[in-house]
Amino acid sequence: MENIIIKETIERKIYLIRGQKVMLDRDLSELYNVETRALNQAVRRNMERFPDDFMFSLTRAEIMNLSQIVISSTIKHAPSVFAFTRRGVSMLSSVLTSQRAIRVNIEIMRVFDNLELFLATHKEMAEKLKELEMKVNKLSHIESKVTTHNEVIKDILEQIRRMINPPVKPKNKIGFRKD
Repeated sequence: MENIIIKETIERKIYLIRGQKVMLDRDLSELYNVETRALNQAVRRNMERFPDDFMFSLTRAEIMNLSQIVISSTIKHAPSVFAFTRRGVSMLSSVLTSQRAIRVNIEIMRVFDNLELFLATHKEMAEKLKELEMKVNKLSHIESKVTTHNEVIKDILEQIRRMINPPVKPKNKIGFRKD
């Protein structure tokens, strides 16, 4: 049960910043059960292990923009925030050596791998759907009998498209309702 909770927690803590999937120092320190200050000190002592494609410091504008998304309001007052890419999180395992850090790091790597696999599969499926749709559109001009088949195929394609991108359901209001 702990793995499921950790995976869901990790997934919520991955952000897209500068076109890269990253995790913030605050979120990582929470998962590793260490203070953010201690994590950042360990990173600063080992800066040669963290080149720009492993970790980068957020600009003030990025921090302010992120503070609107992140639940913690203290992030907008932080003097600096480090963002770690998948490689940077992996490198953290050489800096933080507690048993919890090792277990959490393994789970984070698994979540990143699953996310990459999902995105690759989703992209591949969308491309195949587009190809199939183009073929159906070309064939629809050949015969009238084919047209009815094409309509059925178009309907199937539309239903598959809805499964890939389900409609956004309105959120239920939270709180007491007087009926």
